[in-house]
Amino acid sequence: MKRHFVTSIAAVALAMGLSACQREDAPKADAAGATAAKPAEKTNATTLISASAAATPVIPRPAKVELRDGRFAFGPQSRVAVIGIDAEATRIAQDFASRVQKARGFAPEVGGAADGAAVVFAIDANIAPAGDEAYVVDITPQGAKISARKPAGLFYGAVTLWQLLADGAQGEASIANQRIEDAPRFGWRGLMLDVARHFRTPDEVKALLDQMALHKLNTFHWHLTDDQGWRVEIKQYPRLTEVGGCRIPAGAAGRDAKGKPKPYCGFYTQDEIRDIVKYAAERYITVVPEFDLPGHAQAAIASYPEFGVPGTKPPVSPDWGVNTWLFNVDDKTFTFLENVLDEMMPLFPGQYFHLGGDEAAKDQWEQSAAVQAKKKELGLKDEMQLQSWFMGRLGKYIEAHGKRLIGWDEILEGGPPADATVMSWRGTDGAIEAARAGHDVVMAPSPDLYLDHVQSDGPDETPGRLKVISLKDVYDFKAVPVQLNADQAKHVLGVQANLWTEHQRTFERMQRSLFPRGAALAEVTWSPESSLDWNDFLQRMAFQMERYRLTGFDAADSAFAVRFTPQALEGGKTSFALNNQSGFGTIRYTLDGTEPTATSQAYVHPLELPLPTTVKANAFADDRALAATRAFELNLHSLRARSSNALRSCKTDLMLRMEDDAPSDGKDGDRRLLLADVFDPCWIYDAAQLDGIATVEVRVGQLPHNYALWKDASKVVTRPATIPGGALEVRLGSCEGEPIAVLPLAPARRSDGLTTLSAPLPTQAGRHDLCFTFASGEYNPMWVVDEVALLPAAH
Repeated sequence: MKRHFVTSIAAVALAMGLSACQREDAPKADAAGATAAKPAEKTNATTLISASAAATPVIPRPAKVELRDGRFAFGPQSRVAVIGIDAEATRIAQDFASRVQKARGFAPEVGGAADGAAVVFAIDANIAPAGDEAYVVDITPQGAKISARKPAGLFYGAVTLWQLLADGAQGEASIANQRIEDAPRFGWRGLMLDVARHFRTPDEVKALLDQMALHKLNTFHWHLTDDQGWRVEIKQYPRLTEVGGCRIPAGAAGRDAKGKPKPYCGFYTQDEIRDIVKYAAERYITVVPEFDLPGHAQAAIASYPEFGVPGTKPPVSPDWGVNTWLFNVDDKTFTFLENVLDEMMPLFPGQYFHLGGDEAAKDQWEQSAAVQAKKKELGLKDEMQLQSWFMGRLGKYIEAHGKRLIGWDEILEGGPPADATVMSWRGTDGAIEAARAGHDVVMAPSPDLYLDHVQSDGPDETPGRLKVISLKDVYDFKAVPVQLNADQAKHVLGVQANLWTEHQRTFERMQRSLFPRGAALAEVTWSPESSLDWNDFLQRMAFQMERYRLTGFDAADSAFAVRFTPQALEGGKTSFALNNQSGFGTIRYTLDGTEPTATSQAYVHPLELPLPTTVKANAFADDRALAATRAFELNLHSLRARSSNALRSCKTDLMLRMEDDAPSDGKDGDRRLLLADVFDPCWIYDAAQLDGIATVEVRVGQLPHNYALWKDASKVVTRPATIPGGALEVRLGSCEGEPIAVLPLAPARRSDGLTTLSAPLPTQAGRHDLCFTFASGEYNPMWVVDEVALLPAAH
């Protein structure tokens, strides 16, 4: 893997306790506290990967594999041929050859007769299994033949053969002889990318489409409009991108070095969209655009206020959450919306067009005399029925242009349009209701398939929401609700995972959030349910992690990354256990500064080491490294410190792992990641060892409280300032009573970045919980703790 993480216990450690977000289903510690993948004394490190997984390390797992004796050699002199005159099949063969060159270092020749060719591509209308995406790969010592009824199946067969070749080695490949017969379980195998909150360039979108294709995912849901940005060129309404395509971010990120506003901008020209849609189609991916309405419309209304509620003119929103700006219901607004759709629909040749329908707070409609008059004129009883009428009117419009309406499950409220397809995000209840009513559904529930959730409680995890949604959580998702009978289940078109990007500022974070959880999604949506096997999937993931490296895609290694838990600190030595989230692999480590390899010392039981010491560790499946090396720096300071990631939040109403917004132009790694409850930033240092402790040292920061919480805004806790400028207050045992330490915030107010505050602690003995709260008299900025260190008098 490309990344190498060096982390102190202060940043990652549980410091003799458990992380605030320790997963309930994480591997359980043994009596010694070790939760290693598997101790070397119990696992033969050379046989973690089974013979069948090594022979067919394909993701998603094929429906049927017949292994045979012998192997097929494929090298620089090998040739690829296409049976018949088929331009599409030839293009697929050439694409395969190009991918082989990147994976193996040579490009096989494409062309010539089938006789004597090492790999043959053939369109065959009679192969079994049936289906446009089905294929057969037949490998013998003489060569490999890929057959399919349609080009899409041929492409997926080529992907499978490429996976068999892309094992990390260069030059000639040797593949086990086998016959693979494969077809997908679902027709909708999707990922959604939100580019309204954080824009991704055309090349970055194409990189995502490439990975989707290599996982046999076939639907790209493109969330193009929202309160925070309008990302598609509409020539009749240029202000949609001139105004709506830019926002001033909240906090330090919205100002340059001179304090002037620093806009965040981005949109796609129509030519760029056509190019991306074509690129997707060449990989058999359908692009489903989303124009979100009647809510999530603030960027559009900022551009053209006349289409919002009269008398209001908002900015493009810098705030995440539920904003209350809705399109009005006048005929002139529908003319505007239809004109926008007239320009958007031809850009996307697919059947479905997503019109949103989610989180449309009705406050403005309720308060508008014009909207209320329209509701009365239509004879509607409430605003939910008005939204249903609104969506139905536009649904009929796009249907008249050959499109089919799909929307979030709120479109069920007030009665959905008759032919609408429902995308269920508020759990699975919407899907169940819709399928029972005869509507087609796509499963995309939160939090199960919301990839803006963090995927581990590791210290180097990307920002995002809690709770943890791990690789295994996605793999365990049940695509068809058990509440549906066989006929109702036929309405489940498939499954989609969504990435909302409020906290995914960079391309790297987008990649790491989507994959490898996207690999688990691919298997759940493609492979027969009866063949799903988590342990077998992990074995094939050992090869898949290498394929991410080969394709230059920065997938997360959270499931395999080594973490550790301190056990004790006594006599100048520390004891700690190594583990990883998935429990897969043999953990190996070094103490001399060298990189761990497949032959390094295997972890068996908690290590006892003198201070200071640096331990480097990684997990291996046979000779394959599963993650980037993690380096743990052990010293007295780090053992007495806890990061916000390792403190316990007093509440967990809206837990977020957020990125500090200073420096404003900071790249990944330049800014700290801070964990807090947005409603009540309050932290507990559990069972702090206070013997001999004389000082508390706290690194604090301030974040913009840019959260549109709608009706939940009253839940935000503000503690009155007790001294000028406010203070961080420390209490013993609970968050009530008088503080034992007060750390003035005045020094921190002079910096947008992090500031270290300190104060003496009264003498205490034994272990006690410590509570940390900010008494600032304000909720914006939101003051947050980055790290707490408890220091002895001699420090």
